[in-house]
Amino acid sequence: MSGFFIAVLAVAVVLGFMILIHEFGHYAVAKLLGVRVEVFSIGFGKRLLGFRRGDTDYRISAIPLGGYVKMSGENPMDERTGDPGEFLSHPRWHRFLIAIAGPSMNILLAIGLLTFVYMVHYEYPAVLDEPAVIGWVLPDTPAAKAGIQIGDRIAHLDGIDNPTWKQVVPKEALSPNQPLDITFERNGKSFEKTIVPEAYGVNQMGFAGWDPKEPSVTVTDLEKGMPAEKAGIKIGDEILTVDGKSIPAIEAMIEALKQTQGKPIELTVLRNGQQKTFTMQPVLTDIPGQEEKRYRVGLGSQPMKVSALPLGAAFRKSIEQNKEGSLLILELVQKMIQRKISMRTIEGPIGIGRAAGEAATEKGWTPLMALTAAISLNLGIFNLLPIPILDGGVILLLFVESIMRRDISLQIKERIYQAAFVFLVLFAVMVIYNDLAKTLPGMMQRLP
Repeated sequence: MSGFFIAVLAVAVVLGFMILIHEFGHYAVAKLLGVRVEVFSIGFGKRLLGFRRGDTDYRISAIPLGGYVKMSGENPMDERTGDPGEFLSHPRWHRFLIAIAGPSMNILLAIGLLTFVYMVHYEYPAVLDEPAVIGWVLPDTPAAKAGIQIGDRIAHLDGIDNPTWKQVVPKEALSPNQPLDITFERNGKSFEKTIVPEAYGVNQMGFAGWDPKEPSVTVTDLEKGMPAEKAGIKIGDEILTVDGKSIPAIEAMIEALKQTQGKPIELTVLRNGQQKTFTMQPVLTDIPGQEEKRYRVGLGSQPMKVSALPLGAAFRKSIEQNKEGSLLILELVQKMIQRKISMRTIEGPIGIGRAAGEAATEKGWTPLMALTAAISLNLGIFNLLPIPILDGGVILLLFVESIMRRDISLQIKERIYQAAFVFLVLFAVMVIYNDLAKTLPGMMQRLP
């Protein structure tokens, strides 16, 4: 129960802060340009508490699913008086600046937070920097069917030459049931194939069935009370064999445990230059994000690179990461529109709450700040989508009016906003349904 309250508190703080920043962007630019702001609200619906200062009512409202800034005369259906304080009395470039200010604040927040995080603690999986050399291929997967073997190097993947694993992983994940052209090298020879990652897990992300080559499979995490910890395995142990079979990648161990069907195994590790063998019995447990259970012993292997970057380097890395993240979000949206990727990939308030709760319980504050930056970037990009009612829709209509050199008629705008409102309501229902289906047993089979 304490975990639930931590998740609720974490998501309330994270979303509340991001909404505050977003709406402050609209508010500050509107006030700067002389537009009268009537309401600055965190949340929607009934006013719970707040105060009035000048022309503005600053309030917290009952429904904590967003926020808004209400400006005088911003509704096209309202009667225009010509008052210079009204939103529609201002030139289009003023309205453009006000509309783009909110998403811009979210993007700037993401950049600033990541910069600060990287100055304190810059950590990422070491294997992401490595060339895409295959360390393991799961049987009966797209990679195995394409003839890919351990030791092969991916030389070309869907337009990317000599990719690192940092480039391969998102390309694979965003291509479920979609063909990818691949060239791999083996013993100086090149082979061209087409591989189709299968949709996998509750989020239906692409899965090819390969795993990166690792210099060594070293224990970096132990779950309390699980067989590995009870048997005496320690963080830093290098895993050599399971039942006498070598382990070139952590997926090889996962596959070996699957074959045991819960029978006791012998795990040989290298510790301080000495080999040690431990006997343990795997247990069948649920895996977050997957539909089936799996035999496990409760250890993880993901060597990380950890450092603290100076201000300039942290800022450049933050810009790079946010640029890559923005392009991935846009690619995800494009593929969802093209029906090339499942709507299950979208995380709603329950998924965000779960992630926020996990980040809040991790050691230190940097995981929660990094997650806040990622959510803020998503919020900024989402609000820039050309959907009426959203900031991007306002910008699109301003652009069309600029080309037409006249305002769109009020009747057309009214129909546009009504259709957009229905779309957003249906979208919200779909996202919440997805969240519930991922969380509640038995509902998953109903998802498309």
